[in-house]
Amino acid sequence: MLLEVHNMSHCFGGLRAVNGFSLALDAGQIHGLIGPNGAGKTTVFNLITGVHVPDEGAVLLEGRNLRGLETHRIAALGISRTFQNLRLWRHLSVLDHIRMAHYSQLRYGIFGALFGTPACRRQEKEITAHCHRLLETFDISRFAEQLVGSLPYGAQRRVEMARAMAARPKVLFLDEPTAGMTPDELVQMIGIIRQVHWEFGVAILLIEHRMKFVMELCDSVQVLVFGEVIAQGPPTAIQNNPKVIEAYLGKEDIH
Repeated sequence: MLLEVHNMSHCFGGLRAVNGFSLALDAGQIHGLIGPNGAGKTTVFNLITGVHVPDEGAVLLEGRNLRGLETHRIAALGISRTFQNLRLWRHLSVLDHIRMAHYSQLRYGIFGALFGTPACRRQEKEITAHCHRLLETFDISRFAEQLVGSLPYGAQRRVEMARAMAARPKVLFLDEPTAGMTPDELVQMIGIIRQVHWEFGVAILLIEHRMKFVMELCDSVQVLVFGEVIAQGPPTAIQNNPKVIEAYLGKEDIH
């Protein structure tokens, strides 16, 4: 198993934000995490990626326990993510965003950078090629030299995803990747994520509110309510689950 989470729990003061969360994500799988606002979905992401340390439980990537590791170490081991709210440097170009994300993987060191060694030139060439591959995949090549702050919102979302993929992750976490997008941008994003999944073979864990997106992309889905998983399974089963319907729409008053 690629990514395993066992009985993970976390409290903020007296509030139990996540309670006994478990997950098994295999290589090449697309898994959805859904639930009402405030259910604890982003907290799950933050616990797995090291923003917070779980009070209980274990997080394993290819058998290695990630609990307590710093965020940059978890990223270097193979987990990249996007955020619910865009976190981009508005004064940098699109290409520079993606190029900078590669530098956690540099092998040539300060000496190589100062003296332009063959190893340095070779890796810089590899980085440039990978940047342009990502620009093509996420349909942002035409924006390569533009400042990120000048781009349409949907394009900025794709820049953030391309930056996450620059680290060549084994697992890509997407936190509401279609938030604020138009219906046309939603359809485009579905196609892009399918291509990323197929082209790079990356496993994907995503948080999403739009059921069309979840139904079309995910192999499996978990539903989180008040920090606890109330249902899990294939999208079609989740869509018709009475507990899930009640969580979203409320219980019918028969009196």
